[in-house]
Order: sequence, then C-alpha cells, then structure tokens
Amino acid sequence: MNTRPQATPILFLSGAGLPAWIWDDVRASLPVESVVAAYPKRDGATLHDYADTALAQAPDGPFTIVAHSIGGVVAGEITAMAPDRVDGLLGIAASIPAAGTSFLGALPTPQRFVVGAIMRLAGTRPPEKVIRSGLCAGLGDAEIARVVAEFEPESQRLYRDGVSPRTFPARSGYVTTTIDREIPLASQRKHAAELNPDFRREMPTGHLPMLQDSASLTRILQEFAAGA
Repeated sequence: MNTRPQATPILFLSGAGLPAWIWDDVRASLPVESVVAAYPKRDGATLHDYADTALAQAPDGPFTIVAHSIGGVVAGEITAMAPDRVDGLLGIAASIPAAGTSFLGALPTPQRFVVGAIMRLAGTRPPEKVIRSGLCAGLGDAEIARVVAEFEPESQRLYRDGVSPRTFPARSGYVTTTIDREIPLASQRKHAAELNPDFRREMPTGHLPMLQDSASLTRILQEFAAGA
C-alpha cells in the first residue's frame, strides 16, 4: 500500500520586485496546484500587509510555501499568522531572519547600513546595472531584459519590519545557490540554520535558479514534496 503523504498545494513567494512568470517552467512540471502570490504594490505597505495579502491568495486548506529571497521574510510572517495552515516551508536562497529582526537587520555589517541608506535616498528599485550583474547573473540576454523591464519596487517596510515570533513547520527545507551575487553563500547558510531544516540541497547557480536551471529546481521541489 502506498503510504506516501499527499502533497499539499504550493504558495510561491518571490523575491522583491520579481514578476510571477519567473516560476512558469517550474509550476508547469509540478503535479500539484500552485499559486504565485502577488505583493501589495503601495508605499507604506507593512510586512504584515505583505503576509496578509499573500495568505489571502493561498490555496484553501493546508499548503506548502516555497519562498525565494525576501519571500522568506514574508513566509515567516505567514507562519506566525497561520501556523495551522502552513504544512511545509522550502526556502530558496531565502532570507530567514531571527524573530524580531528585519531583512536589513539580518544583513552583515556594514552591508545593512549601506543598503539601508541607499534605499532611503534612492528607493527600493536597484539601478539597471545592479539588476543585470547581480540579480540576473547567469541568465540569458532575453531573460535579463525581461526581468529588468518588469522589476517593480517594493515598500520600504518589507525590508525594515521585524518578523514576528513563529515556529516553523516540521517539514522544512533550504536550497542554497552557490554562485549567488545577491545573498552570498555564507549568509544563506546562516538563514538555513535559523530555519534548521532536515532537507538541504545546493544548486550551482546565481540568485534566480528557477530561470537558470528550472529542471533541477523542479526535481528538488518534487523531492521535498515527496518527503525525501
């Protein structure tokens, strides 16, 4: 008799500014329902607003969160708000700050102060050169051009609000991207330690593995869903 647990639907939480289509190839290969959460695009939206908006878009009943980059911060807040509904959490190069700490607060010194000051002056949309060389490292020209064209700034509060106390689900995992120019490997390992998952995988990609190597990332998601 097959005793494998039924995989729950997936709520994808993207990194800051990224369009939903970055997940298209991964979602097309998964045998479960999935939703890519849209974030509130308004000045002053709080971290709680982001989590509440994403939670309202989640599939009915229990679901699994797949969180990329700053999506890990939103995932932590959702877990605090609706712990009974979050069946699993997989971080992909995700920021997982300690309770009470913000995305910026989790950055190493002096990066947290430099990035925070730049955001106050210039907003949360990085210069095109930075998007191309950092966020999009490892991608083809057409994908880079599309990401640059469709990148949308987020609220300052997403970066500055501390996450609420939460308990992560027992079924947790973390995927590190080892050639990442956005969240360095050492920082990712600290975030993974905060999550303390049993399931860990590495990908030799930049910060957008769902575009750079969607087939490998899909296999990892399938493994995680199967309880590997």
